[in-house]
Amino acid sequence: MAHPAGGRPRIGLYPGTFDPVTLGHLDIIRRAMSLVDHLVVGVAAGSSSKQPIFSLAERVALIETECAPLAETAGKTLEVRPFDNLLIHFAESLDADLIVRGLRAVADFEYEFQMVSMNRAMNQKIETVFLMADAHRQAISSTLVKEVARYDGDISKFVPARVAEALKRRLEERRRALETAAR
Repeated sequence: MAHPAGGRPRIGLYPGTFDPVTLGHLDIIRRAMSLVDHLVVGVAAGSSSKQPIFSLAERVALIETECAPLAETAGKTLEVRPFDNLLIHFAESLDADLIVRGLRAVADFEYEFQMVSMNRAMNQKIETVFLMADAHRQAISSTLVKEVARYDGDISKFVPARVAEALKRRLEERRRALETAAR
């Protein structure tokens, strides 16, 4: 798939905090690869409203592990990169042609619509493409996965096995730290 302006590859960016990466995220990544030659999964450092349970390095490593087979199957190149600046500036630094966003519900669209408007005001050359979450994955969010796991619920339907294990370990570490601090 050649870039419309010439022979360079079409580059896409799929950003998120991915704390943790879910099966819904992986579905969007798999589908986004069909739209581009090279996909960058941008892992946001976090924000004042989102305090990740996993470090930035841990989230990058988990996504790299889970995405390697997807890229191989698709025959595309994929890289996972952390970022800690405006999304549009990160996209520009990658020379991205498009930003891929996943939508689960109408509430997602309202927020995403505002973000697209801001990004378009800053750079009209970078398109945003929305992919609807698969019907079986629409209820999955990282926040809900963490909540279910926090109360020992089964998250195997929502995240890959390695991610479930890492999340269980992290929550157990936090429980032990709280118990130790309470003594």
